[in-house]
Amino acid sequence: MTQSKVAPRHGTVSEPASRAHIYLAEWQSAGLESGKFFPETQAGLADPSAPDDVRNDAPPTDGKIASAGQDFAAELDKPGSDWQKHSVAAGQRLTITWSFHAPHKTRRWNYFLTREGWDPNAPLSRAQFEPDPIHQVQNSGQPYWSADDLLPENPTRHTIVLPQRQGYHVLLSVWEVADTAKGFYQVIDLNFTG
Repeated sequence: MTQSKVAPRHGTVSEPASRAHIYLAEWQSAGLESGKFFPETQAGLADPSAPDDVRNDAPPTDGKIASAGQDFAAELDKPGSDWQKHSVAAGQRLTITWSFHAPHKTRRWNYFLTREGWDPNAPLSRAQFEPDPIHQVQNSGQPYWSADDLLPENPTRHTIVLPQRQGYHVLLSVWEVADTAKGFYQVIDLNFTG
C-alpha cells in the first residue's frame, strides 16, 4: 500500500460526523481542500486581518461547495434531503470536532448555516447560506512563519450556539490555513427539531 495514495491528508469534522466523514473514505474526507475565504469567489486576495498570510486560491464554485470542487467527492454535491442528519435544536450548544491528519498553521475557522427558506433540492450555493458566519474562531499570531500559536490542537473542538431554525439545514465549516492558499470544507447535515 502506497502511503501517498491512501494516507489521510489534512482534516475532517468527525463529530458530529460531516457528510464527507460519513460517505467517503477517511483519506478522501480529509482532503476536501480548495481556496480559502468563502464566500469570496476570486483568487489572489489578502487576508484583511493578517496581510502576510499566503493569498488565496479561488474558493469552490457554487454547486461544488460540499466537495470543495474535488472530483473524487462530487457525490457530496448532490442536491436533496436524503443525507444522514444529526438532530439538533435552536439555541443548542453544538460542539464541533475537527480531527487533523496534517495540521497546518491556522488563521481561522468559519461556520456558515443555510438561510431560512433555503431549497435543499437546489445545489448548495453561496445564496443558500447566510452571508456571514454564525461562529468564527480566529488565531491572531503574526506573521505566520514566526507565530508559535497557530498550530491547532488535535483534535480541535469548537462550541457554537445554533440560531433559530426548523427542519433540515446544512452547516458549512471552513478551516482556513495561514501558510497556504487553501481552506478545508466540511458540511454537516442537521435536522432542527422542537
